[in-house]
Amino acid sequence: MVGRLEGKVAIITGGTSGIGKRTVELFASEGASVVIAARREKEGLELAESLGPKVSFRRTDVSSEEDVKAMIDHALKKFGRLDCLFNNAGCPAPVGGIEGIPLEGYEKAISVLLGGVLLGMKHAAPVMRSQGSGSIINNGSVAGARAGYSSSMVYSAAKAAVIHLTRCVAMELGESNVRVNSLSPGGIATGIFGKALGLSPEEAERSAEPVKRSLAQWQPIPRAGLPEDIAWAAVFLASDESSFVNGHDLVVDGGLLGGRQWSTHQARLKEMRAAFES
Repeated sequence: MVGRLEGKVAIITGGTSGIGKRTVELFASEGASVVIAARREKEGLELAESLGPKVSFRRTDVSSEEDVKAMIDHALKKFGRLDCLFNNAGCPAPVGGIEGIPLEGYEKAISVLLGGVLLGMKHAAPVMRSQGSGSIINNGSVAGARAGYSSSMVYSAAKAAVIHLTRCVAMELGESNVRVNSLSPGGIATGIFGKALGLSPEEAERSAEPVKRSLAQWQPIPRAGLPEDIAWAAVFLASDESSFVNGHDLVVDGGLLGGRQWSTHQARLKEMRAAFES
């Protein structure tokens, strides 16, 4: 059976954990050749080895333009082309109120969350233009669409910028048959919550399981989002099935942004009726 991404070459940043790791695995299972781009070398090499010769690792800090350019060059040298770039890498951002935001922490977070996306598109664009095809996927967030969905207002602002930058670049590159879309996860059970609270990467990954119980209450679908929910959406955007999808923010959140949950709304109405009757 031919996979949905057979013959395609993809780069996935932040590919050693959480959403990125699961996306690497699914892309490989669907036939793609994959470059894992991430900072954690040991984990990246082990994952690449476990998935076979069509998967390669390149140590990459997406806030470094030199690293991002080398990442693109690595894919071209290894596999000869570039069909998909998933700008997935992220990092924690400063938490707390506006008066206490440290400038250094803000700049560091923005350099990864927004700068890494910008640099990825900058260096993938000429390659994909010359091919006359390609799909760029940027990892947004429901926090980029609504306030109050992240522990960090800096993170929320960065993701809002990613979503709008995606639209802007889609208008440009679409004319060269290169599609640019964003994916906005809702509450996904990964280590990102632990990292935001200051846990080490290893501790944060272990925290994903207990986080599921809390996330199950966030949206109408009564379970936590999982990394594969986002990874399968990325498969769709990378595949030819989405060849007419451009400049779109694909929200995968179990209905979180849809509005107030039905049961909550009914409970408030019941309280209102009781108040009228008293």
